[in-house]
Amino acid sequence: MTLGLVVITGASSGFGAACARWFAEDGHPLLLLARRADRLEALGLPKAMCRRVDVTDRAALEAAVREAEAAYGPADALVNNAGVMLTGDPVTQDPAEWDRMVDVNVRGVLNGVHAVLPGMTERGRGTIINISSVAGRKTFGSNAVYCATKFAVHAASEAVREMAAPHGVRVTVIAPGYAATELSSHITDAGTREAYQAAEASLEGGLTADDVARAILYAYRQPQNVCVREIVLAKTGQVI
Repeated sequence: MTLGLVVITGASSGFGAACARWFAEDGHPLLLLARRADRLEALGLPKAMCRRVDVTDRAALEAAVREAEAAYGPADALVNNAGVMLTGDPVTQDPAEWDRMVDVNVRGVLNGVHAVLPGMTERGRGTIINISSVAGRKTFGSNAVYCATKFAVHAASEAVREMAAPHGVRVTVIAPGYAATELSSHITDAGTREAYQAAEASLEGGLTADDVARAILYAYRQPQNVCVREIVLAKTGQVI
């Protein structure tokens, strides 16, 4: 049995890199996308095309997908994982950080969907897995814009699912809580970063990247006629 191409954005670290390893272990050909191509190559995975792509560049993302499909066949799955978390006080935060979160977390996700959905609907199968957050289900005071972007991922995913379902295409949202990834290190406000990392530390780092990758694989491995619409997961001790 020939396994379909899996496209993973933000594959250079965290959830994306873990997904790449798990899908490679299953034997899937991969298209791995990130801004840090050296890290993609360092994963050393078989049948993996690695391309330096910023998901906000729609043309580059689509070109990479077409290139991989020419080599490995049609995309059977997209893991829309690329994202940024630049939390901070909305009164004092630099609005450029809002722009970056909206561009990557919302436009980037939609660009990924646009690159694969037409082909999937035409073929009558495929799976789109969008990575959101618990912050897409509840709000946090210092996360106003980040929460807005993740609420948008949930809303867009549900709308796309409703349109794609009659064509046999599945759309799943994965919404993790605190997790041991690089995300919190990118927070520029020192006080917000320290508070967030203290919360992570109280949960021993939170979920591991493999915890989240296993949830993604669980949803994908269901029969094509079964759509796991949403998985919200967190470390058991996480209260919020």
